[in-house]
Amino acid sequence: MDRRSFVGFGAASLAVLAVPGGAAEPGRLGALLGGTRVDAEFVAWLESGGHGLAALPAEQRGRTSHLLDAQLATVQALIATGRYDERTGRRLHRLAASLATTSGWHRFDQGRHPAAERLWELALQCAHRAGDRERGAGVLADAAYQATWLGRPGTATARLDYALEAARHPTARALLLLRRARAHAALGDPVACRRDLTAAERALAAASPDPAPAWCAWMGPADLAVDTGGCLLDLGRPVAARARIAEGLAQLPPARAKTRGIFLAYQARTHLRTGEIDRAVAAGTESLDLAARIGAPRCTALVRDLAPAFARHRHLAGVPELLDRVAPGRTSRTPRPDRTARTSGADRTSKPDRRNHST
Repeated sequence: MDRRSFVGFGAASLAVLAVPGGAAEPGRLGALLGGTRVDAEFVAWLESGGHGLAALPAEQRGRTSHLLDAQLATVQALIATGRYDERTGRRLHRLAASLATTSGWHRFDQGRHPAAERLWELALQCAHRAGDRERGAGVLADAAYQATWLGRPGTATARLDYALEAARHPTARALLLLRRARAHAALGDPVACRRDLTAAERALAAASPDPAPAWCAWMGPADLAVDTGGCLLDLGRPVAARARIAEGLAQLPPARAKTRGIFLAYQARTHLRTGEIDRAVAAGTESLDLAARIGAPRCTALVRDLAPAFARHRHLAGVPELLDRVAPGRTSRTPRPDRTARTSGADRTSKPDRRNHST
């Protein structure tokens, strides 16, 4: 294929590649974008492709980000120029919210935080227009996650307060409470942190006749255990944290490779705090190996943040090799945001530490 021709394809053309099965008949997509009535069959076709892209394993998601963006652009074009009834419009907006959320995570993993924030703002608007309060709560939860990652846990707690007003499913509430607990731990508030951890554990154990929303269906005991460990570590209890993080890693499904890489970075940090340097090296090395395999700069950034602590033990076996792997120029670097300019008054009481977050 001639490269100059390929890069000239627009979003609509690329979107056809993003959906499985037989594509629509020739000219149909162009007609729909030109104002022809959008029917339920075509929306279902788009939904199938979008959900399929979002469900790809971590190793493949980074390689398909352009297809996901094309899918989102196509849905946005249909919303803007197509003709459809109210029910179809809600489905299109719900699909746009889902696609924008996933695209925002791709940017977040690459350290492109302003771009992620813009996509999540779009997702929140689309969820509102779809009348999907649960999806809106999930978008706010993602934005809160980012705020804690960037050292703004006060902003995170405010967003999660709003999200908890909208979330009804117990799994959704468990995730929101767990993320708020991490933010409280980063703020150095053990009472609020423990209160949210207890509530998250109760919510996760609660039965529900309905399945969990797709945006939080992955939430499980492994996430609760590891992030509880993260809270304990932030509150100065590294020995207790070590046990909970190990428990969570043992429960984590193999398919969640990126999450495992992040959890391993937590484990390395915990072992450093407890003086188990050999175990810290093993966990950090495994995290870096996973990051290299699946293309996850965020995992690499977490281990790189531990370099000063590892450097105090550079005379021990394995430490020089690990430090060499995270040295500037050896791996792709995740841009660091300007935290000072964007920190609110509520956040100035906390230390800007990207490790204080949930996954």
